[in-house]
Amino acid sequence: MENLFLIVALAVGLAMDAFAVAVAQGAAGHNSMFHATRTGMAFGVAQGIMPFLGWALGIAFVSEISAYDHWIALILLSGLGLKMLWEALGRNERDAVSSLSGWALGTAAIATSIDAFAAGIMLPALGLPVLLACVIIGTVTALLSSLGVMIGGMASSRIGRHAEVAGGVILIGLGIKIFVEH
Repeated sequence: MENLFLIVALAVGLAMDAFAVAVAQGAAGHNSMFHATRTGMAFGVAQGIMPFLGWALGIAFVSEISAYDHWIALILLSGLGLKMLWEALGRNERDAVSSLSGWALGTAAIATSIDAFAAGIMLPALGLPVLLACVIIGTVTALLSSLGVMIGGMASSRIGRHAEVAGGVILIGLGIKIFVEH
């Protein structure tokens, strides 16, 4: 049960970049059900695949990093969380948001999934079930991104910044939790 909570918390934290982009899309008027579904699917698939790729790299080097895994988790998750906070707090709220489709959507999905790749590197050291983690991370991201487009359409672009800040705080908190519990 604790592993499931950890995976869901990780998934929510990792999904906040994609959620923030999705909210901005909806707030900019790109908020049809088609756009919400397409955005959610693109972000969800990328977020689900990237931790698997990170896990494959991590498993290749698990014996070399097992003595330092708690430090790696703290540094990676805190670094990702701080990066999200830096980006969220440094962005101008009035910046125009163009519609994401085609290559732009794919690029945004991959760009917001880099943190999931880094998180995947730690999965072997944390003993989390990799495929379950990837499915949950992808599903949570898809749902939150689709919902984000619709919320953005009903609210304003200010929500996106708060979502990114929350995601950053969650990732930093997870890094500290893993470090302390080691």
